[in-house]
Amino acid sequence: MSPSSPPLTQPPDHHPRKPDTACPPGAIDCHIHLFGPAAQYPFHPDSRYVSEDALPEMHMHLQDTLGLAGAVVVSGGGYGTNTTHLSHVLERHPGRFKGVALLPADVTRAELRRLDALGVRGARFVSPGHRGALPRLDPRMASLVADLGWHVQFYPFGDDLLTFADALLALPNSAIVLDHFAALPASGGETQPAFLRLLELLDTGRFWVKLSGPMRCTTGEFPYEEVTPLAQALVRAAPHRLVWGTDWPHVNMNGRGMPNDGDLFDLLARWVPDAAVRQRILVDNPRALYGPFGP
Repeated sequence: MSPSSPPLTQPPDHHPRKPDTACPPGAIDCHIHLFGPAAQYPFHPDSRYVSEDALPEMHMHLQDTLGLAGAVVVSGGGYGTNTTHLSHVLERHPGRFKGVALLPADVTRAELRRLDALGVRGARFVSPGHRGALPRLDPRMASLVADLGWHVQFYPFGDDLLTFADALLALPNSAIVLDHFAALPASGGETQPAFLRLLELLDTGRFWVKLSGPMRCTTGEFPYEEVTPLAQALVRAAPHRLVWGTDWPHVNMNGRGMPNDGDLFDLLARWVPDAAVRQRILVDNPRALYGPFGP
């Protein structure tokens, strides 16, 4: 690897533990990335990382271990706006995966219809704080995908939800999904302005939040204690607008402890001690957002 090459991201724990928490039938992992085989799907030259293969079959093994019924594949930032890999995954595993795409600026309506038929249900955008060849918030593209009933998935950075809230509210899309606890710095707690703004957005009935990637919100190690009060506050405020995800294979964790995905699933029970509410977050809400799973 040349000095200018991006780093190889630390691989996930390949021995997921069976959780102690019972997983309700039909539960969905709403945020994963897949990569490889590397020889067939090269990484984008501007990617901030490269990864070992993280194949559909590997995640299906994880699904079986945790008791999950399916997953939502979010186009990996490592591939930029090339949707070839996502398309092939959805073609080969209909019913087991749905998709959220990183779209090129010149995407056509015909291409969007093709992706929709494969099971893509959202378009992802990121705020400028995230490096890489990734699409920034684009009202024109958001309007195009709204015509198909897709949601906008937006990944803020730090507290810049405050900056982008009005622009998100102005989009025509009926649902707007915020990645990884809206990327809020957990150290700011429940009284920080960005978290209070997030609660206001949830009150509009248009916004959803992913209880995923707690390690993205704190520099601490598992069980990411700073994140727990935020998770519990979100559950109190809007359990009908939350979904859960592993964020497998947990890219960009170099220099940090890699969590076991069985432990991450058990962490959900700490955030959501009520089994009926977990059922809603794991089973009912994903189907409301992404549609049916299964053959």
